[in-house]
Amino acid sequence: MSTPHKNKTFATFLAVILGGLGVHRFYLRGPLDKLGLMHLCSLPIAGMVYGLAPEADGFFKLLPITISYIVAFIEALVLGVTADEKFDAQFNAGSGQASQSRWILAVLLVTTMIIGSVTLIGTIARVFDLLYTGGAYG
Repeated sequence: MSTPHKNKTFATFLAVILGGLGVHRFYLRGPLDKLGLMHLCSLPIAGMVYGLAPEADGFFKLLPITISYIVAFIEALVLGVTADEKFDAQFNAGSGQASQSRWILAVLLVTTMIIGSVTLIGTIARVFDLLYTGGAYG
């Protein structure tokens, strides 16, 4: 019996769109993936920050989810640049099919770089603004 074939482009897409919730990890490794569950835990942690410190800046309330998404963007880049043969050996060993990356994966990787770098730089800038100036710049 063969295992279902996992698409590298779709896994990268999931990492970009829903990676902060660990959906790409669950797609590739199953529902009990430990790192996927850690991504998913960012939601209750953000809820705890909101509940325990309702007067905190909204940025801090969303920081756990933001960090989870930044990690997911890095995972998307790693998935996307992995050679098809290596990806198949790791995730499609019993599927009997070979992955073939197309141009859409390159577009997805460029989009991931843009979104991920803007998110990372914006997060770093906002953290320093809040910590050192008390939010004087916004």
